[in-house]
Amino acid sequence: MRFHLFEQHADAHVRKSREYLEEANLGRVEHQAAAEHHAALAKMYAARIARIEAEISSALQPRSMLTPPPEEERFRPESVVAYPSKSARS
Repeated sequence: MRFHLFEQHADAHVRKSREYLEEANLGRVEHQAAAEHHAALAKMYAARIARIEAEISSALQPRSMLTPPPEEERFRPESVVAYPSKSARS
């Protein structure tokens, strides 16, 4: 009769190692998602900083040096959507 104590013990180690591997893979995925989230936030804040700096710079310029905004940034009436009034919808 042969004892299989060492083989059963090895199987337990392999099972535990697989659990650790699964846990590590899950942690990697979670941290990658968090990194993508933080990268998006960093990009948003960089754009916000640039916009605020431009506004401050514009506010500090003398009025005579201010130039009108480019044509594409000006208000264009055709870009406004006119919704029908409530009485016209009824």
